[in-house]
Amino acid sequence: MNSPPSPLSNSSLPTSAAAAASDGTHQLQETDDVASQYLKLLSYSSSPYIVKPSLFYTTACVSGETLDGQFKLAGVGDKNKNSADIFREWGCSENDISKIFERRPSLRKTDIRILQSKLEILCHLGIKSTDLVKMVHCRPRFLNCKINAWLHERLEYLEDVFGSREVLVKAIVRNPSLLTYDFHNKIKPVIATYESLGLSKKDLIAVLLSRPTLIPRTTLDDEKIDYIRRTGVPKESKMYKHVVSLFAISRIETIREKVMNMEKYGLPEDDIFSLIGRSPLVLTLSIDKVQRHMTFILGIMRLPASVVLRNPFLLYFNLESVLKPRYQIACKIEDMGLVPQIKGPALLRALRMSDKRFISAFLTCHPNDVANELMEAYKDAKCVRRLAESSKKNFNKGFPF
Repeated sequence: MNSPPSPLSNSSLPTSAAAAASDGTHQLQETDDVASQYLKLLSYSSSPYIVKPSLFYTTACVSGETLDGQFKLAGVGDKNKNSADIFREWGCSENDISKIFERRPSLRKTDIRILQSKLEILCHLGIKSTDLVKMVHCRPRFLNCKINAWLHERLEYLEDVFGSREVLVKAIVRNPSLLTYDFHNKIKPVIATYESLGLSKKDLIAVLLSRPTLIPRTTLDDEKIDYIRRTGVPKESKMYKHVVSLFAISRIETIREKVMNMEKYGLPEDDIFSLIGRSPLVLTLSIDKVQRHMTFILGIMRLPASVVLRNPFLLYFNLESVLKPRYQIACKIEDMGLVPQIKGPALLRALRMSDKRFISAFLTCHPNDVANELMEAYKDAKCVRRLAESSKKNFNKGFPF
């Protein structure tokens, strides 16, 4: 005798419903197979980057299931949830959420399941809610990009480059695009290029942390490599990593323009490259800044152009607040016949002093009436600003250098 059909068996359902149930079971099996394949790809011996299968479910998530005691996945029943709720569950304060939405308004209407999967990836990396605010401020489109492409291989490679996960997380917070750059065509070739130029792992980590846009902006050709060689900086020098990275991220046309600009003041080309080797940040100074400083040094201070080669700080210090006021005080002290005088090597030392030390060494050391007169003259000189500075227009050609 046949037993009565179960109320939940497919035979008690209509034909179409039974087929749908069968198809649904088949789809769930296929989804589980895909997830298991992802887990096999993402797990390795030390297992620091095991990512749950839910990260790859972009169509449905199980409602009410808590992962590692952190936050619940958004499910089909969570229709009233929005992205702000997801950020709150992830640990963001109202102020953090406000900053995120202010920087990237489109995140208000983003798919909460996709957003949650990305936040879970960041959570497994050890990134906190406060770090997320910095990342979105730095790269507003970050959470709108795919961050699971080549995830396991990318993280394993980058952890090997940076030496530890802590340093890797620090690098990702400074430059979230490390999770979105083209892994095979951008990240690996650029890092291999720097390694081929002789940068040690320690130096490579330092430049990657100090210059977050190093990877997308690096271009090296024979002409740039020749410029690096002409600086005369050995690979063992502490300056080598800065010289290589600055030449690599600078446009070749910009390098030529800046070298030609300094040549106009009588500096030989070889001496200019030697200067860059000793003080690489000269390459980051604008042509306008160098022109104004060189004009003042040669035309007003009456110093030879070669003094800049020995004292590159003359190009870095602010012209209106440091060089001009102190030179004017030096001239006033000379006119008044006071001692100590600010002449020759003493002038260069005076220009390098902190403001407090300069006042103590050359102004307040005199009797009160003289000191007050010098202080008034010094304050007036520092209040003078560049002509039409407020109406100056900035014409940036993309990257500064």
